Amino acid sequence: MRESRALPYLLIAPSVIFLVGLFLIPLAQTAVLAFQENGGWGLGNVRRMADDLNFHDALANTFKVVLLAVPLQLALALGMTMMLRKVQRGRDLLVWVWSIPLGISDLAAGLVWLAILTDQGWLNSVLFQIGLISQPRAWLTYETPAALLAAIVVAEIWRATAIVFVILLAGVQLLPKEYEEAAEVFGATPWQRFTRITVPLLKPSIQTALILRTVLAFEMFAMALALGGRNFPVLVSEAFNAQYFSQDYGVAAAYAVLVMVISVAATLLYLVALRTPAEQRS
Repeated sequence: MRESRALPYLLIAPSVIFLVGLFLIPLAQTAVLAFQENGGWGLGNVRRMADDLNFHDALANTFKVVLLAVPLQLALALGMTMMLRKVQRGRDLLVWVWSIPLGISDLAAGLVWLAILTDQGWLNSVLFQIGLISQPRAWLTYETPAALLAAIVVAEIWRATAIVFVILLAGVQLLPKEYEEAAEVFGATPWQRFTRITVPLLKPSIQTALILRTVLAFEMFAMALALGGRNFPVLVSEAFNAQYFSQDYGVAAAYAVLVMVISVAATLLYLVALRTPAEQRS
């Protein structure tokens, strides 16, 4: 009897040890480092972070990308999921093609888009050949901040929409068809069925997808580095610069804690705004 009671705890023990050893302990050490100053406790690292020349730009750029990319990714993933429900032939092929970006690293995807958007890249070549530009345009410089932001947002949408799509697709496949069929019998339009039945039933999957995607978007680094470099600072890139170039480990830890606090706040916001009724959870 005792062995049977202990079995569940033994099964989850490796995961708990992994979580504590590789996540909770480093997280606690980073938080301690962020608030240590000259052997004591203080906000010196936080103040130096806030006084950093690129801090406000990094904070603004990070939020711009998140607020632009994540809603568009959700809308695209919902559209792709709904479209896939109507496909009869080639469905598995479409899922495979749309999921390809999941197998591409952030840096590799950034370098691909860099090759497209450089002065001599594919985009300028096509625009020049069809006569829309007379000479190559610079899209990724500090003189074109809107174009640079748009490029990073588009690249992020291309790279990470697949994550949201896969989660929503799994959720859609679990939805009971009886509700939509009953609504169709009673004369509900496709849009009414989508907004009043499909989306509410899909809310747990939407919540999960938004939490995961938003947290990962706040941790964006390689894509911004590949396309913008120092012209487009983000929070994680500033933490990297503080750690490896300035050798200021306290400021780097403060940046890490800030990203964690923002991510936790966004998660709590989603949990409250998209909370699921008890009857739906059961």
